[in-house]
Amino acid sequence: MSEQIDSTHHSAVHDDIVGMEQFNTLPRRIVVVYLPLAVFVFVLLFPFYWMAITALKPNHQLTDYSNYSPFWVVEPTLRHVKYLLFETSYPGWLWNTMLVAFAATFISLAASVFAAYAIERVRFTGARVTGLLIFLAYLVPPSILFIPLAFIVFKVGIFDSRLALILTYPTFLIPFCTWLLMGYFRSIPFELEESALVDGATRWQILTKVILPLAVPGLISAGIFAFTLSWNEFIYALTFISSSENKTVPVGVLTELVRGDIYEWGALMSGALLGSLPVVILYSFFVDYYVSSMTGAVKE
Repeated sequence: MSEQIDSTHHSAVHDDIVGMEQFNTLPRRIVVVYLPLAVFVFVLLFPFYWMAITALKPNHQLTDYSNYSPFWVVEPTLRHVKYLLFETSYPGWLWNTMLVAFAATFISLAASVFAAYAIERVRFTGARVTGLLIFLAYLVPPSILFIPLAFIVFKVGIFDSRLALILTYPTFLIPFCTWLLMGYFRSIPFELEESALVDGATRWQILTKVILPLAVPGLISAGIFAFTLSWNEFIYALTFISSSENKTVPVGVLTELVRGDIYEWGALMSGALLGSLPVVILYSFFVDYYVSSMTGAVKE
């Protein structure tokens, strides 16, 4: 019996070694690894490169492809960036976007933590069905929800204010964040919670002192997801905001820098590039937590 187990083990090791031999030669590595990776990086980074060179090009180079290459800048200028920052309301749009994104993310995380903990750890009757319904709510397109939400916003009297966005963004942030945290809470051993209950801890103490410290990667992942969606949201911001000083970056750049059939491409690309930097910086700092949490949630 032991000989059979050893032979099976050696066979599996041999298969693994044979399977990895395809990466030992340079031509195979180029075809299997480097070429697909190069295509992926090119597709991923080319839009940022195009935005950068368009933001640095003078106006006469933007359409004169006969004398200037569309993929390179001959005489770079910061005129578009200066116009965007000092002659438009872009700094105000950036502040509005940051305020709305942080506030909506905080509200969504707080609600999602309570919902996910109740569904996964309290185990009340119908918890599984409730969790499924919460996730299905995330699948409802915002293009369907913004009409009844607009009616409520008008009735409450918060139209054309940042509060309208702060209170409506959680409608699509909470469902996914709750589903993500449910999967992460499920991976935490129940023995820790049972030990705390035996020691006399309350549910609130267990949540704040046992569960949340262990769920930091999940909280970071849900926070990044909520912040990114809030930062890039367009339909609600376009519907609920009308004044220029209250607009967010996605809406302000499109509605204020496009006048009829005139597109200020330099300023548009500068606004898009600067608007994407905060999210890029956020992901660069917390990408490990994001990947580990998403992997754990999907496995569960």
